[in-house]
Amino acid sequence: MKKSGAEALFLTRTALLANAGKQIADLAIATHLPSSCPFRRQVISGGLVSLDADRLAMTRPAAAQIDKIIKGISPADIPVEQPTRFELYINLKTARLLNLTIPPALLALADQVIE
Repeated sequence: MKKSGAEALFLTRTALLANAGKQIADLAIATHLPSSCPFRRQVISGGLVSLDADRLAMTRPAAAQIDKIIKGISPADIPVEQPTRFELYINLKTARLLNLTIPPALLALADQVIE
């Protein structure tokens, strides 16, 4: 990654990467690359930051859509709903290892700061 000139690591939400959080975080830290992870657990494992839809907040609209389908409404007639609440997780230990300073305003917005 470093040889190719990468300045950061952006991970997408895939099954392949879901269970490799610790290995990816260790590699990113070893190569001094800040990492943006799709899963909170990856930030807990050493990734730098994660911004993800609030999965709990998404359950009520999902249940309402399922209820409509059960009542006979065609799925094609049900509008797609986008998440409206997101969760921000920041790993300060990783930031220190990468010699990064996280702005206080960003820390104040975080749902969880891992130290």
